[in-house]
Amino acid sequence: MPAFFPQDIIIKKRDGGALTRDEIEFFAKGVVNGAFADYQATALLMAVFWRGMTPQETAWLTDAMMRSGEVIDLRDLPGAKVDKHSTGGVGDKVSLILAPLAAACGLKVPMMSGRGLGHTGGTLDKLESIPGFKVQLSVPEFRAILQQVGTAMIGQTPQVVPADRKLYSLRDVTGTVECIPLICASIMSKKLAEGIDSLVLDVKFGQGAFMKKKADALTLARAMVETGRAAGKPVRALLTAMDQPLGRAAGHTTEVIESIECLKGRGPADLMEVTLALTGHMLILGGAAKDMADAQAKMQAAIASGAALQKFREMCTAQGGDARVVDDYAILPTAKKQIALTAPAGTRGFVSAVDALKCGHAIMALGGGRAAVTDKIDHAVGLADLIKIGEPVAPGTRLCTLHVNDDAKAVRAETLIREAIEFSSSTPTREPLIQDLIS
Repeated sequence: MPAFFPQDIIIKKRDGGALTRDEIEFFAKGVVNGAFADYQATALLMAVFWRGMTPQETAWLTDAMMRSGEVIDLRDLPGAKVDKHSTGGVGDKVSLILAPLAAACGLKVPMMSGRGLGHTGGTLDKLESIPGFKVQLSVPEFRAILQQVGTAMIGQTPQVVPADRKLYSLRDVTGTVECIPLICASIMSKKLAEGIDSLVLDVKFGQGAFMKKKADALTLARAMVETGRAAGKPVRALLTAMDQPLGRAAGHTTEVIESIECLKGRGPADLMEVTLALTGHMLILGGAAKDMADAQAKMQAAIASGAALQKFREMCTAQGGDARVVDDYAILPTAKKQIALTAPAGTRGFVSAVDALKCGHAIMALGGGRAAVTDKIDHAVGLADLIKIGEPVAPGTRLCTLHVNDDAKAVRAETLIREAIEFSSSTPTREPLIQDLIS
């Protein structure tokens, strides 16, 4: 006889009760071994969606999900193991810059990343723009590259957090995705299973983010920091705005190029601001820097000396990628045509808005995004040279460059970009890009 019956746990949460650790562990194991049928798991997810979870329940759920499969043990590798996670946005290629930069500053960066879905891009898809780059590696391969290079960026293995894979698929089709305890447990279980010592989070809010409201993003950030503390791991979270795309490129090839340019010291100011802030907190948590001033000095030195760029080369080579892309962008997938979009006649003043959501939809229209996980993506398409809020504009000013492979798709993408970019006669008020730190 089982220790619990699924229906009793469902009823308890449905009626607003707090679940015990044993009940939560039974649930997490049950979705993997079949003791919880899909319809029962869905019923409990819906009960959690409406009734919520206490911080203690969320911490127990995270731990149970983490231990539903293999937990990677990196304790024998020298150095602090520190990772970063972003809740996603348009043009967010920070991981491609941050991981080699942090490794060049002395950290080990074990990074399990995801694929893009909807208007937000995925780190794995961007890396696969590099010919030969392998993101599906075994845990022993992951460990070996981490020891050799200092960073490795891979997809989640089937053995790691299988409960999350099952629960996320159910949440995705039952309207229970937007639930902070479930989001928190999903993210944190995967990160804690990597064998990290500490974690830095980039929790985004705004039009192009998963969390539209800053208050919701703050609630999620606090939940994840508290869950990390309960697991004995120091966690810091930055709240960053995602009303306009991050940087001047969005897509796959275009973002890889911009990431390499950042490692060469030629990155856009907004992208570098977020990247250096997140990496700086990683260095502090990992004991590689005393404070943010010390971290900034070390990061700037790693970029100026070429050490961070060299780590990117080494990671590419170790994971089967063609490291020549660092010096020759033509090796990357290239679109058939580039179309410059310019400001129409009569336009004077400044850019007042660049709607990140519409920009993301434009990339999807070009074929560079997924509506479903099984959709194939075109790595070559995207946008570059994107104008930013506050920049002056006149007739003929370039708004962005579309990289396209299909003229019909380009028409729809151009319409979306032109809808996304708005103008004003006076300089718009700019809110800070980084708006809060939770630690």
